Amino acid sequence: MRKIVSYKDLLKSNGLKNTKRRNSILEVLAMSAQPITVDQVFLELQQNNVSINISTVYRILETLVSKGLILKTNIIGENKSLFELNQMEHTHHFICIGCKQMFAVDDCPFEQYGELIQAKMGFNVTGHKLEIYGYCRNCK
Repeated sequence: MRKIVSYKDLLKSNGLKNTKRRNSILEVLAMSAQPITVDQVFLELQQNNVSINISTVYRILETLVSKGLILKTNIIGENKSLFELNQMEHTHHFICIGCKQMFAVDDCPFEQYGELIQAKMGFNVTGHKLEIYGYCRNCK
């Protein structure tokens, strides 16, 4: 049986009302091993007997993205987005353009570059996102 997590304080601290549907979506994303599509979120909610329509899932996901609670990745060449819970950790992804799987990148090659940008241009880098596209071992 799944552990039920309440995201009440997280939602409240970001100025959002705590609702069963928002909690359910955050739980689905927390249980997923990798970023998932809106359709995958919707199917998982239906399997968990959460009464919700797909337009509400879209709306909630976009609200949670705007508050920084979840991360949205747009796949180049595809007309879909992937969503994941924002673990507040520094992560980057390899994205296979064959099977669409995402793999976490362990190291960040841009930490020193960010320091260089700050020293050279006076630009204070507060974050960045790196997506590397290619083919995984199974698809090449």
